[in-house]
Amino acid sequence: MAEAPAKPLPGADWRAAVWLTLGLTLVRLVALFRTPLELYPDEAQYWLWSRTLEFGYYSKPPIIAWALWATTALGGDAEPWVRLSAPLFQAGAMLLVFAIARRLYGGGTALAAAGLYGLAPAIQLSSLVAATDAPLLFFLGLTILLYVMLQTAEGRDRLGLAAGLGLALGLAFLSKYAAIYGLIGVGLHLAISPEARRRWTPAPALLAVGLFAITLAPNVAWNATHGFATLHHTAANAAWGGRQLFNLAELAVFLGTQFGAFGPIPFAVLIGGGALLAWRRKLSSADLLLLCFTVPPLLIVAGQAFISRANANWSGASYLPGAILAAAWLIRWRARRVLVAAFAIQVVVAALFLACVISPPVADWLGMANSFKRAKGWSQATRLVMNRARGERGQGLSAIAVNNRFLFYAISYYARGELKGLGAPPLTAWLLTATPQNQAEAASPLTPALGARVLAVSLEGAWLPQMTADFAQTSGREIDSIYLDRRHRRRLEIFVGEGFAPVPRDIRSGRPKPP
Repeated sequence: MAEAPAKPLPGADWRAAVWLTLGLTLVRLVALFRTPLELYPDEAQYWLWSRTLEFGYYSKPPIIAWALWATTALGGDAEPWVRLSAPLFQAGAMLLVFAIARRLYGGGTALAAAGLYGLAPAIQLSSLVAATDAPLLFFLGLTILLYVMLQTAEGRDRLGLAAGLGLALGLAFLSKYAAIYGLIGVGLHLAISPEARRRWTPAPALLAVGLFAITLAPNVAWNATHGFATLHHTAANAAWGGRQLFNLAELAVFLGTQFGAFGPIPFAVLIGGGALLAWRRKLSSADLLLLCFTVPPLLIVAGQAFISRANANWSGASYLPGAILAAAWLIRWRARRVLVAAFAIQVVVAALFLACVISPPVADWLGMANSFKRAKGWSQATRLVMNRARGERGQGLSAIAVNNRFLFYAISYYARGELKGLGAPPLTAWLLTATPQNQAEAASPLTPALGARVLAVSLEGAWLPQMTADFAQTSGREIDSIYLDRRHRRRLEIFVGEGFAPVPRDIRSGRPKPP
């Protein structure tokens, strides 16, 4: 399998990889602890989940919440500690890239692959936000490494590696259900490689499947007792419906974002090089193995973009094996100048991104303010709501109700101390229809029992007529604006509603149902 067998003990290349990873991680940690950017509402949602450890949550598997619980238990609830697991997971993923590439192609290629991966724009972003992609990529990388090691292992080592592979793949699924691409990759490689199939005798195969099932079982059980909420949400998020079929524009946008997320040169090498080598039938056995993990997420998500829509990070499972392939092919072709150019572009983009994170006015100056607006203004919006709530308390406030999940989670985080105070009104979510559309609505809905006198908040005036119609009486309406930068602002419309009695509405249109 290996084209250039690695030395059995770590050498200078390993030390270089560790120092490269440590250096990049240190820079990220400096940015993490110096940035004034606030938690994006999804990050606040994960923080709220982490207050109660479960084996599953409404829209995601549990590892992101577990990771946030660990880091905030260590350092507190401030933003850097909420995000701390992200650069640590990505540091581990970067070393896994090196280890995989070193086994398959040798030390030189491994260093180049680790650099391309660590400096990829999508990885820069993933390293500084609390999200599911970083743990997914770490555990997928571990899965691929163990699978590669199994190709040459002998004796009892195969049992240990098989057990580790099952555990790693299970943890990848507990990070994000996009880990299905890891399972597809293993299955695809076994289907096309007789040699790989011969490595899997019944004992290691049963051990891998058994550890995978045991690891995943608590999450399956949680879903079973919660109406398979996470699976339903994931399926709805990836639904191939609701839009006009055959969207060339959506496909073009998705492919364009991959050049930006992966890096323009590495992604061009990955697509062009893979097609060229396949056409000429010059793919090595190592190339074929990694392509089994790289191609499915790209093809499936591109197909989804063509049929309906797709977000750029939905193909993120391809970034780790794809970086190894891009580095291996550039070195195989002796394309040193192209590799240097790829690194130069990645370094410049990474430096600009870190500068924007540390000093958001840099993003304004570069015309990138729109990219950072969702991480601004939430603490100010929370202060506006809570100040008004304090002013209304003397008249008996029964609840605070917001009509946007982003605002709900932002207030949950930035008013975390006050909401726990004695006599504080509960924070609730107003529902457009009787059917919850997110976890805020499912876990903390505004009900008639809490609706005697409510401070109601509409973000950007959304659904304001429907919201006011659910109260017998409204008063004290005010409009507040939070300026995020010179061009962007966030608007809150706040009023007091009394006698909450929700109007039955159609789940699709939001219109009142006929009597």
